Amino acid sequence: MKGPSHRALAERADRAVALAQNRAAADPQRPRYHVLPPAHWNNDPNGPLFFRGRYHLFYQHNPFAASWGNMSWGHAVSRDLAHWEHWPIALVPTLRSCDKDGIFSGCCVIHRGVPHILYTGVSPEVQCLATSRDGMKTWKKHPANPLIQSRPPGLELEGFRDPYVWREGRSWYMALGSGFKDRGGAVLLHRSSDLVRWNYLHPLCVGDREESGPMWECPNFFPLGDRHLLCVSPYGPVLYWLGQYKNHRFSPRTPPLRLDLGDVFYAPNSLGDDQGRRLLWGWVREARPQRACDRAGWSGCLTLPRVLSLEEDGSLRIEPAPELQALRRRHWNFTGEEVGDTAQWLRRVKGDCLEILAEFAPGGAPVVGFKVRRAPGGAQETEVICDRRRQRLEVVREKSTTARGAVATTVGGPLPLGRGESLCLRLFLDRSVLEVYARGQVLTTRIYPSRKDALGLDLFARGGKAQLRSLEIWEMNSIWE
Repeated sequence: MKGPSHRALAERADRAVALAQNRAAADPQRPRYHVLPPAHWNNDPNGPLFFRGRYHLFYQHNPFAASWGNMSWGHAVSRDLAHWEHWPIALVPTLRSCDKDGIFSGCCVIHRGVPHILYTGVSPEVQCLATSRDGMKTWKKHPANPLIQSRPPGLELEGFRDPYVWREGRSWYMALGSGFKDRGGAVLLHRSSDLVRWNYLHPLCVGDREESGPMWECPNFFPLGDRHLLCVSPYGPVLYWLGQYKNHRFSPRTPPLRLDLGDVFYAPNSLGDDQGRRLLWGWVREARPQRACDRAGWSGCLTLPRVLSLEEDGSLRIEPAPELQALRRRHWNFTGEEVGDTAQWLRRVKGDCLEILAEFAPGGAPVVGFKVRRAPGGAQETEVICDRRRQRLEVVREKSTTARGAVATTVGGPLPLGRGESLCLRLFLDRSVLEVYARGQVLTTRIYPSRKDALGLDLFARGGKAQLRSLEIWEMNSIWE
């Protein structure tokens, strides 16, 4: 007996999300300028693509609840990387098919002018294909699915999922996340001429279990400057390597490094756009109990778009996309102030959706930072700290909230600053999401202030005085307006 069509199932999922969106929108913790579905769960960004003047961004989505399950692909679209609109859900599981238990992560590419999505269907893990003939509004699953229905013979593997595909000459290459038992995470390489028939070649790269985990999810692999970058998600902090790609094998030239210094960033995905840039998004996980997400009617969002490039010394540089400036509204500007324990002149600045750009002169106090989402008297606040002596960037959340079960630990990582180097900090505060950029690195974390009056901002220095060269603050508009 034939079940409902994929189109009918996708329309049912869209209706379920529409019914829940008013409840989700009412939650004061819900971000306003980060991409997320109208309601319910989302996790990994999937298949980012620039096509015919639009940025397409898919994501793992449960249309029916604010918890993981019913894995489908949501879809958001933008012409300018700043303002977005929701499009119909692209892919949902089909009954009695090879993806009946979920549409897992993957990518989107253009082949002969036609958009193709490659994804993992479960269970078991197999690789599948879907195409669109109407400008990416609706999608049809390929009759040859599953394209790759078995793991390479003779290999004892942990995981076999999350295809990332690119073109070289006349051939397509697919990187699949996996791991060799008792050895470590791995990326397996396949090749095809038509995106339908695939042959296994060999591992693109194999890691060390102790250094980078037993299995690598969501591989991304692309050229950056005169090098290639491989990033993977090994059930912990996202790691990347820079190195050389030759004879269809990747040789790392760096140790594994963290792609984000925070505690909620996972499963990034990237695209190359018409400006020659490499843009990347990651999943911003929740750091509050599942019951709180269930009550709110939503869970998870995606990071702001990030531009990846190489520094002159060959290291990775991460910056927010400049298009985000289009979201700026009310503006405050300060210059030449001396900073001590507090900055009284900042008291008139309030908000929970802000961009903050500050530059401090070298020397002076060894510790400088901001207090955001600050309640009167500091009853609640979150500190963003740069410590020159310890060479650390940290977010201190001990007083961020009184909400039961929300994570309130300090999170951070190394921030090497040269002698006599000025410090530039750029913060994006979006209600419960905080992204901090400094010296080509980024830290993403979550905070959940429980007081409605936790809207204040302060600036401080410890161990002496600091000289503020400039400080600019903007209220940020919603990306959906």
